[in-house]
Amino acid sequence: MTRRRPPARRRTRRPSKKQQQRDAQLIGFAMAATAAIGLMVVVVNWLLAHWWVLVVLLVLAVLAGAGWLYSRQQRAQWEAVRAQGLRYGLPQLDALHHAQFEDAIRDLMRRDGCRDAQRVGGRGDLGADVKATDPFGRRWVIQCKHRRNGARGSAVGTPDLQVLNGTARQVHGADVAVMVTNGRVTGPATDFAKQQRLHVVDRETLARWAAGSRPLWELLRAVPPPRRPTPLS
Repeated sequence: MTRRRPPARRRTRRPSKKQQQRDAQLIGFAMAATAAIGLMVVVVNWLLAHWWVLVVLLVLAVLAGAGWLYSRQQRAQWEAVRAQGLRYGLPQLDALHHAQFEDAIRDLMRRDGCRDAQRVGGRGDLGADVKATDPFGRRWVIQCKHRRNGARGSAVGTPDLQVLNGTARQVHGADVAVMVTNGRVTGPATDFAKQQRLHVVDRETLARWAAGSRPLWELLRAVPPPRRPTPLS
């Protein structure tokens, strides 16, 4: 009789290393999720047993939110009061750094009601140091020329105004293009400004604007009409 050979055993494939890593990650995730759920259950049960803690936390959150809102309102009120009473004298303006001078012009525009006034001066500003929209909807683009020696410093000339004339309207979309300086302006520069519908705020006009309560558009001639009707128009 011939003996039958026992059936050959099938070889079982071992899982690859990637599969083992995936299984280990799944097991770790499941354990972490189980631990997190268990911790949440413990915390919820503890809070239900000590409900007064929730009340205290809620009261503290409400107080913190109310304090934040109150401080924000106080800052807004203080800024409004400060802006309304903002005044500069020429000696103050002369003593400023040129960047601080631009900040001062921005703040004066805000005092006049231009809430979006911002300083944009710096490298590559393309002739715009301050931009603002007045309450009448007109877009203002202002170039600032600060002279540390005031009236004794170098005068603003036609080339400075040519830069403003070339970019204020075409690049920045200005309705009103203004050159502001605490120094002098040459006669040819003044004539050029009139020809090109540019506005020059010289030392004398700057003194009246910075020390008074009248907005700049009331001190300049031939300012464009309002873009939109307002209570002030």
